Amino acid sequence: MPEKFTIGLIQMSCSLDPRQNLAKAEARIQEAAKQGAQIICLQELFRSQYFCREENAELFELAERIPGPSTESLSKLARSLNVVIIGSLFERRAAGIYHNTAAVIDAGGALLGKYRKMHIPDDPLYYEKFYFTPGDLGFPNFDTRFGRIGVLVCWDQWYPEGARLSSLGGANILFYPTAIGWHPSEKEEFGAAQLDAWRTIQRSHAIANGVFVAAVNRVGFEGTPESGLEFWGHSFVCDPFGQILAEASADKEEILIVECDLKRVEEVRRNWPFLRDRRIDAYSPILNRWHE
Repeated sequence: MPEKFTIGLIQMSCSLDPRQNLAKAEARIQEAAKQGAQIICLQELFRSQYFCREENAELFELAERIPGPSTESLSKLARSLNVVIIGSLFERRAAGIYHNTAAVIDAGGALLGKYRKMHIPDDPLYYEKFYFTPGDLGFPNFDTRFGRIGVLVCWDQWYPEGARLSSLGGANILFYPTAIGWHPSEKEEFGAAQLDAWRTIQRSHAIANGVFVAAVNRVGFEGTPESGLEFWGHSFVCDPFGQILAEASADKEEILIVECDLKRVEEVRRNWPFLRDRRIDAYSPILNRWHE
C-alpha cells in the first residue's frame, strides 16, 4: 500500500429530505476528490437530520438495506472518482433489527464491508437505544486501495477499548463519523468543556495507539428551540502524536483535506512504544463490568 494517502472529511448540515442530503453529500464528495482526497468520510447518519432526538416509531421508515439505495449511489461515485467512501447509514437488517452502520466502499465501487456501532447511548435528545441494536461485527479493519483503516461511530469515540482493538488490527487511521452537539440549556455553562473533552479523548486515542484519527461532525441546529441540538462541527484530523493537523469551524459547512504520511506512525511508535510495553498478561480483569 502507498506510504501516503489523502483524506477528505465532509462537514455539512442536513435537511428533512433524505434525497436532498444524499445529493449534497455526493456533490461534496466530488469537490473533495477534485482537491485530491482519496479516502472520503461523511458524518454520522448523513442522509437525514439526527432523528434520535425523539422516540418515534414512524422514523424507522428512514432505515434502508446495506447494500441498498445509498450504497449503490455511493459505489457508482467511488468508481467514477476512484476514491474510497465511508458512509454512515441507518441500516434495516430485518424486521425489528436496526443498526447504526458505516459502510466502507473501496475505490472501484466494491462494498468492502461494514461496521455496526458498538456503543449505543441513551441520553436526553440522544435516544439511540430506541432505534439501534448494538453492533455484532466487532472492530474490523478495511484494506482499501489507499490504506488500512478502522471505522468507529460517534459514541464509540469515548471508549479506549474500541480504538485499541481497531488499532491492534493494523489500522493506520481511525475514522469517527459523528453527530454531537450542545443542548440549548447547557451550552453557556458546559459547552466549551464538552467540546474540549470530545477533542481530547480522540486525540488520546491517536497518542495511545500511534495512529491518525479523523472525526467528522455535522453542523446546524436541528429541532425546536427548546428541545433541539446545535451540532458543534469542529471536524478534525490529528496525527499519531495527537497534534491537530486540520480543524473545521463550529458552524460552517466545510471540507477538510489532509495528507497522512505513514512514516509518522513509524516515527511515533519507535519513540513512544506503548504497544511494545503493554502488559497483556495482566489485563484480563478489564473484561469485568466492575471490581467489587
